[in-house]
Amino acid sequence: MSTPLAAVRRLIPPLKPERYKGQAGRIGILGGSEEYSGAPYFAGISALKAGADLCHVFCAKSAGIVIKSYSPELIVHPCLSTERPQSTSAIETGSEASQAAAKVSALFGRLHVLVVGPGLSRDRVMLDTAKEVILAARRHNLPLIIDADGLFLVQEDPSVIHQYRRAVLTPNANEFKRLCEKHDIDVDHDGTAAQKLSKALGNVTIVQKGAVDVITDGLNVLKCDIGGSNRRCGGQGDLLAGSLATFLGWSTHFPADNASEASPQLSACYGACVLTRQCSAAAFQRKGRSMMTTDMIEEIGSVFGQLFPDS
Repeated sequence: MSTPLAAVRRLIPPLKPERYKGQAGRIGILGGSEEYSGAPYFAGISALKAGADLCHVFCAKSAGIVIKSYSPELIVHPCLSTERPQSTSAIETGSEASQAAAKVSALFGRLHVLVVGPGLSRDRVMLDTAKEVILAARRHNLPLIIDADGLFLVQEDPSVIHQYRRAVLTPNANEFKRLCEKHDIDVDHDGTAAQKLSKALGNVTIVQKGAVDVITDGLNVLKCDIGGSNRRCGGQGDLLAGSLATFLGWSTHFPADNASEASPQLSACYGACVLTRQCSAAAFQRKGRSMMTTDMIEEIGSVFGQLFPDS
C-alpha cells in the first residue's frame, strides 16, 4: 500500500461489536430541487455505501417524495423553500430562507459533516438558505464540503467560506475556472493554481477534479491519478462528494484512531478521489460507454474492500 493510501487507511474506524449506530458517520446533504433530485441521492447513498451509518438529506419540498422513493436508507427532510413568482418580495424571500436554514441548523448536533450543493439549483431562496446554513455551520465548527451549485454561491460571495479551514471545495474544470477568474488566477493543472486559489480563500482545502485530481490546503499538495476511465457521466462528482463526507467524518470523529496522521483532511480527500476513480474504472470495465453513475455506486463495496482490505 502506497504512503497516501496508508494514511487513508488510518482514518477508517475498525468495525467493533461495541460500536453503535451513528458512531461511524452521520452525514448531511443540503440540496435537491425539483429539477435535480438525483444528485443528493447519489451523494447520500455513496456516503452510506462507503461506510457511514446515517445520512440526512435536506431538500426542497417538491423533491422530498421523489428522493424518498429512491431509497429507504436516506432520512429525507423536505424543508427547503424555493423562489415564488416575481411578486414575492425580498423580505419574504429572506424570511423563507432564514426559516429553512433554522430547520437545518437545528439538526447540526446529529451530523459529523455537511455537504452543500448537490442538486441545489440556482434558485435564489435555495442559495440564500445555503448561505445561512454555511454561516451557521461555521459557528458550530461543522466540517463542510461545498460542491456543485454550492460553488456558485462561493463564486458569488467568497467570504462565506473564507478562512474556514474545515471546508473542502470540490470544483470540476468549469467550476474551478470560474473560481480562479474571480481571484485573477491563471488556470493550470500542475497544482499551482489550486494552491493559489486555496490561499486566496484563506487556506480552505481544494479538490481540483480532472485527469489528475489535485488536492491542496495551500501549503501541501497531493495528486491522485490512480485508475479512472474516460467516460464522463452526470453524477460522478456526487459520488466523490458523498464518499468524501464519510472519510472526512472519520478523520474528525475518531481522533484516537488517526492521531499520528499529520493531515487527515487531505488524506480524506485522497481516499475519496481514489475510491471514485477506481469505481469508474471497474464500472467501465463492465459497461463501457453505457456506464452510468448507478453502475459506479454498485462498485463501491468491492472497490473499497480491494483498496482497504481487512478494514
